[in-house]
Amino acid sequence: MRCSMQSSASLTSALLVVALAATLSTALAQDASQDIEATLNQPPGGFTALFDGKSLTGWKGLLASPYDNPARRARLSSDRLAQLQREADEDMRTHWKVVDGTLCFDGNGHSLCTARDYGDFEMLVDWKIEPGGDSGIYLRGTPQVQIWDTAREDSGAQVGSGGLYSNEKGPSKPLVEVDKPVGHWNTFRIIMVGDRVTVDLNGTRVTDNVVMENYWERDKPIYSTGQIELQAHSTPLYFRNVFIRELVSATEKTEGFVALFNGVDMTGWTGNTTGYYARDGKIICDPGQGGGNVYTAEEYGDFILRFEFKLTPGANNGLAIRAPLDGDAAYEGMELQILDDTAPQYAGLQPYQYHGSIYGVVPARRGHLNPVGQWNSQEVIAKGAHITVKLNGATILDANIEEASTPETMDYREHPGLKREKGHIGFCGHGDYLEFRNLRIKPLD
Repeated sequence: MRCSMQSSASLTSALLVVALAATLSTALAQDASQDIEATLNQPPGGFTALFDGKSLTGWKGLLASPYDNPARRARLSSDRLAQLQREADEDMRTHWKVVDGTLCFDGNGHSLCTARDYGDFEMLVDWKIEPGGDSGIYLRGTPQVQIWDTAREDSGAQVGSGGLYSNEKGPSKPLVEVDKPVGHWNTFRIIMVGDRVTVDLNGTRVTDNVVMENYWERDKPIYSTGQIELQAHSTPLYFRNVFIRELVSATEKTEGFVALFNGVDMTGWTGNTTGYYARDGKIICDPGQGGGNVYTAEEYGDFILRFEFKLTPGANNGLAIRAPLDGDAAYEGMELQILDDTAPQYAGLQPYQYHGSIYGVVPARRGHLNPVGQWNSQEVIAKGAHITVKLNGATILDANIEEASTPETMDYREHPGLKREKGHIGFCGHGDYLEFRNLRIKPLD
């Protein structure tokens, strides 16, 4: 009887453990589900949601063949285009639906397109397919970053998703197959700058800075702008967390801006490209890798430069303009301060040493930096002797450097670089970690 009671107690304890484990597992699953729902379709910093998680706002249907071809579509009269677009939008509303924060395609009808065009950008998108699934992401209206079920070996799908499927001359297959099993969510990170495309799938580089060929007009380069399309290919599809960050907007591109950083590597830059490196679409200044200075390979005279930067506590860096590759940029060229003005160690600096100032020459207005850890947006206009700096929409410096240095500069030192008509643009490290992104420039000379 005693043994029986012990056995019964053990069984009861075991059942309690199982019940508690099940309860805990359910609670954790519910918490995880709530976390996913809380962040679903919410863009990370610097990105814009292409899909709001609730509707097809911002999207349109793809015109039926032959007007899925951008070149042929461009030749349509405005009235005919409007008529065909109404038909395509009706098809879209029939076959594309929003269910629980997910864009769902029923396997019939045509592709889904962004309502506006994009040029250079970084895109994030989650996608999921069913057995036999086939799809892709069209960039600037052109096929495509491939999506397919890797079990479709008769179609060559065993190589994996993420390749530039329609390339004929350049690489078309991904570097490695890293697709998750059918029915699971995958994530693309796509960067397009000029005619080159880089794709990360589930955190792994599968296409590395490859020229995307023009499928529609093989004798021409890829279009400079165009719509993004979620390709319909007769199989059910699912998309969510569709975000974009324009590197050079269509408006800026029309105005003459070009990307100064491709978001992938340090091509086009010289100097310490170990201490400064590309990661996740950003230039990282990493003192652990040497920091130092990095410069554009090209020289610039008059220009408009736009970029974003994020400070860490006490961070100190500088933007070199019209600088040579040798010597101290603050004197041999010009250095515009990049500084955490709020750090206690900088409380006693000279006015010309704070953020946005032309070091040693002209002080900038203070009080317009975002809190440390948040992104700041800055514009620098250099036109002859006139230098203007705008920070987060506010003009913090507007000066004539000839007048400001006559009869002498504020720091009473020689600044021969003030007379340089052109030179390199760069970042001057002072032993602190910083991040930069969205660098674009419009030459004015």
